[in-house]
Amino acid sequence: MGVVTTTLAIVLAIVFAATVIPLILSVVGGNAAGLPSLSATNEPETDEPTGDAPQQALPTGTVGAAHFDDGYLSVGTGAQVVDVYFDPMCPYCRQFEETNGGQLAALVTDGSITLRLHSLTFLDRVSQGTAYSTRASAALTCQATLNPERLLAYQAALFANQPAEDTAGRSDAELAGLVESPADISACLAAGEYQGWSQANTEQALNGPIEDADITRIQGTPTVLVNGSVYAGGLTDPVEFRDFLTAGSVG
Repeated sequence: MGVVTTTLAIVLAIVFAATVIPLILSVVGGNAAGLPSLSATNEPETDEPTGDAPQQALPTGTVGAAHFDDGYLSVGTGAQVVDVYFDPMCPYCRQFEETNGGQLAALVTDGSITLRLHSLTFLDRVSQGTAYSTRASAALTCQATLNPERLLAYQAALFANQPAEDTAGRSDAELAGLVESPADISACLAAGEYQGWSQANTEQALNGPIEDADITRIQGTPTVLVNGSVYAGGLTDPVEFRDFLTAGSVG
């Protein structure tokens, strides 16, 4: 009897180890069937850059509209400065662009403002491993260096063709196809240009400090600063945003 009992106990232990323990591990890892997953938001989950950008020296100086040392793309020469922090895959950023992009472009054209664009990459995590935010940010920077006069038009095209979160996003060919001369952008993307720079800018923005601003770091997108003051109004209210610009002596 003792031998039979011992043998049965060993068999049961083996069955337990083969079935229950893997189930526990899958739950801890967040992959068990039926468990809800966190949905993506406009708030970064980490202060670390994401994606697998090629390891290369970061660019320096100014090329076209890209101010590499300062970490932004800049158009316009107005005394009033508007900073827009966004992620190309952020749906709230698309709403802001669709509502206010036109009036910002007009203020750039008439010399009222200097518009500084900060394209972030923290939503790489919701593009199924394709690092869409990094690639789109790099494409925007390619356009800034090659065709700075078309930078805002390309930004608008990126948002007009924005992929949904939790998809692979647009391919490099599709990103290049949004400009009039796709070959230039294709070559820039194929070389991996500006991916590392975009991720370094993201790390700086999320960790801070943000110079000459009433915030120390970026905690969500879009974040819009007018002369260093944060716009806290409605993203889809152009009148409210215009009033905020006017209060900041814009226009």
